[in-house]
Amino acid sequence: MSEYILEMKGITKTFPGVVALDHVDLAVKQGEVHALVGENGAGKSTLMKILNGVYTADHGDIFLYGEKTRIHDTTDAKKRGLGLIFQEFNLVNTLSAAENIFLNRQMTNGIRVDWKRMNLEAQKLIDRLGFHFDVTQITENLSAAQKQLVEIAKALSYDTRIVIMDEPTSSLTIHETEKLFDIIARLKQDGITVIYISHKLDEIYRICDAATVLCDGKVIETRKTADFPRAEIIQSMVGRSVDMAYPRRVETVGEVVLKATNVCRTGILEDISFELHRGEILGIAGLIGSGRTELAEVLFGAERITSGEVEVFGKKAILRGAFDGKKNGIGLLTEDRKETGLVLEYELTRNVTITNLNRVRKGMFLAGSLEKTLSWEYAKNLNVKTPSMKQVARNLSGGNQQKLVFAKWLFSDVSILILDEPTRGIDVGAKYEIYLLMNKLAEQGKSIIMISSELTEVLGMSDRVLVMSGGRLKGEMKREEATPEAVMSMTVS
Repeated sequence: MSEYILEMKGITKTFPGVVALDHVDLAVKQGEVHALVGENGAGKSTLMKILNGVYTADHGDIFLYGEKTRIHDTTDAKKRGLGLIFQEFNLVNTLSAAENIFLNRQMTNGIRVDWKRMNLEAQKLIDRLGFHFDVTQITENLSAAQKQLVEIAKALSYDTRIVIMDEPTSSLTIHETEKLFDIIARLKQDGITVIYISHKLDEIYRICDAATVLCDGKVIETRKTADFPRAEIIQSMVGRSVDMAYPRRVETVGEVVLKATNVCRTGILEDISFELHRGEILGIAGLIGSGRTELAEVLFGAERITSGEVEVFGKKAILRGAFDGKKNGIGLLTEDRKETGLVLEYELTRNVTITNLNRVRKGMFLAGSLEKTLSWEYAKNLNVKTPSMKQVARNLSGGNQQKLVFAKWLFSDVSILILDEPTRGIDVGAKYEIYLLMNKLAEQGKSIIMISSELTEVLGMSDRVLVMSGGRLKGEMKREEATPEAVMSMTVS
């Protein structure tokens, strides 16, 4: 009898012109939490889709519970005790939690749905996970953490023995993430195996027993996390040494370029005052709900100021809409690049030029050749990895999508960049490239406001740090003063 509940041996998968997986081996023990890590495009999702019957491997074998197995489709995978929980919730918001858990397989009493029994069984699944919200609630009214629970309960309702979680904390708060970790611990106690895909190494070390690193479709190494130093994981992931998590730069901070004075937005922001200097990276720390994103929206003009004043380059800025933000030389990288940062079905060229079409206009028409030439120059300068600018934005990795948003605002020649969660959902290697880009822009005289839920990121990249809580500015610290303890004490005060 094998000591492994799952073994994938020699898995190879090729798409037109691309070897996605090259003789990949993966071995997972029963009841362990096993991390699958690697940069975007490393092959993690492809490997898990083969395990779940979405794709068929060109070569290789799968062994489940010690027996060679062929998984024909997703239904077959569920029957064999495999459950895949996607990064983005796969729920019907207009149905109840119970209906989502038993979607397309409602419990019946003859020809009618047995609502009482179905709700009872769904409630048992939620209660088993240690939470007790009412499963008859409509899903759109649930919190992100509760929706995550519904996804897990749906997987467990198939008598799942192996649960695959793909970036499960990407939309959760710190508190909700802690709850998820409690659930994973419960699953582990019940003998359920978890394959955990995440870019967040702190999470890997916190909850995972072992880690397998993929790079360019190949397994680089598998080790127990306790024996796998962070620097070696990063080097395995990116294929090179990253000497510092947060690259340093020579500070060249200049004059004040933006000044906020007593800025208020009724019920959300209260009496916010601060200054931003040329060539500075100003970090904003605070818990989710502290008002960080709302402040970014007000400074950009996406939301109206109730009272107070914003000056840009010494002149009062009228900010009544996003167009005014751009007119004042301000660009906003929103926290959700897919929803509000890019037009995913547009070609890369148009995503770069969309905020400044006048620059590529000749008379009443767009100059197609000029638009292609300039957009390619900006994408190339930011190292956007793509075979063609005709590719649609949806097909880029997360890191390259984020660099494309940078290109869009630089094409508009903005002087002030507000970055809301600039590295959310991208891998370690891409994060490092974003950090290098931020430093380069600051050295060129651009001014940056960076908002991040990762406190280490704020502290590692900022020249100064503002701390927000409850819509108010709680304090300001220089780089050398900003320790995790100092920031958190202000956050919760």
